[in-house]
Amino acid sequence: MSGLECKNISKSYKDNKVLDNVSLNIEQGKIYGLIGRNGVGKTTLMSIMTGQNPADSGEVTYNGQPVWENAEALSHICFSRELGMNNQKVKEYLRLASIYYKNWDKDMAEELVKRFGIDKKKKVCNLSKGMLSMLTVIIGLASKAEITILDEPAAGLDVIVREEFYKLIIDEQQENGRTFIISTHIIEEAANVFEEVIILKDKCVYLKENTVELLDKCRYVSGLEEDVKNAVDGCKIINEEHIGRSYAVTVMQDGDGKIKAVQHVTVQPVSLQNLFIAICGQSNM
Repeated sequence: MSGLECKNISKSYKDNKVLDNVSLNIEQGKIYGLIGRNGVGKTTLMSIMTGQNPADSGEVTYNGQPVWENAEALSHICFSRELGMNNQKVKEYLRLASIYYKNWDKDMAEELVKRFGIDKKKKVCNLSKGMLSMLTVIIGLASKAEITILDEPAAGLDVIVREEFYKLIIDEQQENGRTFIISTHIIEEAANVFEEVIILKDKCVYLKENTVELLDKCRYVSGLEEDVKNAVDGCKIINEEHIGRSYAVTVMQDGDGKIKAVQHVTVQPVSLQNLFIAICGQSNM
């Protein structure tokens, strides 16, 4: 199977199991959003996917070839994240990146360094939070890797630079067919960028779906409890709330499970951020 594939990945740190039998296929040419609460295992999964961390069991492959200790497979993958303790100067860090990534685009790197105003003479560890994020973005984009994974790239960036970042990602995906996996907590403004969303919960993949299709079948339904339950009978209930005399549920319509027209019941669309809160705000759901 083409692309990046995780097969039954499990990982523990001492007695703490972080990932449990995770299987995931990343198709080429898409932009994925990887979201989940702090500590759910996002960074661990990304580091295993890129051969930086061994899994306890399972395997990751790129175009059918294992990525672990496989320089050829890894040459197609970039995992860019903040390295605040790095004592190298920015110019040296970029030089080493140009050696490591076989498709490195020096002109793009130089242009982005100028555009973002990064001082190449500074040590990486002395950069501000925003500049560290910008450097993360530059490495990811200029790597020209077929699969590029970015861990919290928008953290520390102001809203104007974040918009520019999202545009750069979309342009790269459309022009060069690259695959991006972006892990972020800034969900709402990134939702329109994600072609597919992956939600990690309870040590595994809770869902992986096309973002538009997912939001199209999810709704927030509110009213009196008996009326709401009649309206959503047969739907998958993701979360429920009691607010005074009112009752509200976030539901997913699927197959024959459709919301029924019931008087005095309000049905509203759900944003990706609110869906994430509904799914991950309840520890046992």
